[in-house]
Amino acid sequence: MEDKNFSQVVKNVKVPILILDQKWHRLFALSGKTERVKDLEKNINDALARQGKLNQELKELKKVKNDLMKGIVDNMDDTQDTSNKKKEENKRLIEEVNEKMAANEDELMELPKIISDYNNDLMIETMNFCYDRLRVNYHEAEEISDWIKQVRIDLKKNIIKKQNREINNKEIYAYMHDIFGKDVVEMFDIQNNDVEITTGEAIVGDTRDSQKLSQGENFDTTENK
Repeated sequence: MEDKNFSQVVKNVKVPILILDQKWHRLFALSGKTERVKDLEKNINDALARQGKLNQELKELKKVKNDLMKGIVDNMDDTQDTSNKKKEENKRLIEEVNEKMAANEDELMELPKIISDYNNDLMIETMNFCYDRLRVNYHEAEEISDWIKQVRIDLKKNIIKKQNREINNKEIYAYMHDIFGKDVVEMFDIQNNDVEITTGEAIVGDTRDSQKLSQGENFDTTENK
């Protein structure tokens, strides 16, 4: 899809407000949020807070207007100067309340579009972040996979090499017995007590794993459960 068409399609996408979704926050649990994401998140938070404040103000202004109108009605038949002044004052206050309510309502009509635009920008920024993270994770996983393959190859080679050395040691020791006799070899064993014929490790001789490796099979490095 061409960039121009893609941008147009994305602009028309409707998504829930992201910052209210805990799963959205979890997307950044490992790497943290970028500065751009933080800025957009703050913009949406501020717009939502403003929306809540305006709605509360509008509710309070309606109550004030109702009280003022009730005061005018209650004093409708009263012709005293003080009452007339009170009615005029109430009318003036009602006009001010009406203006304030109209201003709040106008701003409240604009806020959903503002929030939606910020939210769409945040969606695009989030998706770019996620795909970048996916790419990095994939390449790192590939590098680790290559490393594991090489380790398995080296492990196989070294286990076979180790087996060959131990087999050679056993052959040398057996020939020494045949050539020089048990008594002579035992004397030299005492003199050379630092020499071991085989290692004390688990993977020696004809173990199941080393047999697999010598036959070219994969070596399972996981422990038995």
